[in-house]
Amino acid sequence: MEYETVDLDEESGSVVILDQTKLPGKAEIIKLHTATEIWDAIYLLKVRGAPAIGVAAAFGIYVLARQIAEKNPDFNSFYKEFKEQKEYLDSARPTAVNLSWALNRMDEVCSKAHADGKNTAQIVEILGREAREIKAEDIRVCRAIGENGLSLLKPGDGILTHCNAGQLAACKYGTATAPIYLGQERGYHFHVFADETRPLLQGARLTAYELYSSGIDVTLICDNMSAMVMKNGWVNAVFVGCDRVAANGDVANKIGTSVVAAVAKQYGVPFYVCAPTSTIDLNTPTGNEIKIEERPSKEVTEMWYKEPMAPEGIKVFNPAFDVTSHELITAIITEHGIARAPFWESLAEHGSACYNKPTCEA
Repeated sequence: MEYETVDLDEESGSVVILDQTKLPGKAEIIKLHTATEIWDAIYLLKVRGAPAIGVAAAFGIYVLARQIAEKNPDFNSFYKEFKEQKEYLDSARPTAVNLSWALNRMDEVCSKAHADGKNTAQIVEILGREAREIKAEDIRVCRAIGENGLSLLKPGDGILTHCNAGQLAACKYGTATAPIYLGQERGYHFHVFADETRPLLQGARLTAYELYSSGIDVTLICDNMSAMVMKNGWVNAVFVGCDRVAANGDVANKIGTSVVAAVAKQYGVPFYVCAPTSTIDLNTPTGNEIKIEERPSKEVTEMWYKEPMAPEGIKVFNPAFDVTSHELITAIITEHGIARAPFWESLAEHGSACYNKPTCEA
């Protein structure tokens, strides 16, 4: 875990990432120079996790802005191509709001700098500073989420997590794992159960990998074992990340999250969602309006097998995310504190966007 999840190489003009598709067997660092390379890295999950995607997008559009400015020093020509590249990167994955959030933030900085009379070269420099600040913010935000989440735990607690909302999904600490890492620093001696998270196995390949590498007591379980460990009383709290939070508190996260939430409700285990305010989308009233990405069928039928494990031609349904109802969520933990029901009210206090209350109550 000595590698950066996402970084920027100013000298070569590239986005530098740890290729998560190669983990846990190989830690491979790759450099992304072109729009296609950056788009592919996001779509193919070489970089993944809502916070990390946002940082990669910010670095990516900055790298592309440098290239555009070299060809088009005139602002109008520069900005036309800048917008095209921004929209292209934004199309890589539809569910995680951090992707569009980071790109829109960079676009706003670009427009403001132009309005302030900056030339194209100065605008590119400002974009670079903003991208680096987005990464620095992510580290501060994740640590704050960790502090807030840790206040809900006691030493020796058992924690269950789903997918990977760890350091590999952010720049440091992660979101759902931030309380775990801070607890580790302070001698809390948590025991963590990590769902393997089918079909892409982020829990097995990534969460188990990073927690085990960090010396944390972690046990890997299959997705269909969560009820057993909760029924046995081994889990005191569930902590998960998320990719988008609707105004009413519905949450889109990796497929299977809603199942864990329902099981936790059955056994009286608190279910906490760790969400940077950048993932709160107050313009989306409920989870029904969240677009759910569907992934290729081969991820289910053959990706992890030497030979296909399903009949050739079988129909496959492979949504990348599901939506957990706000009714199953005990609290949503942000960098600003702990939001509880009614979420349309508490999330508005935690988020940065304005909203229309009647719409958010829908």
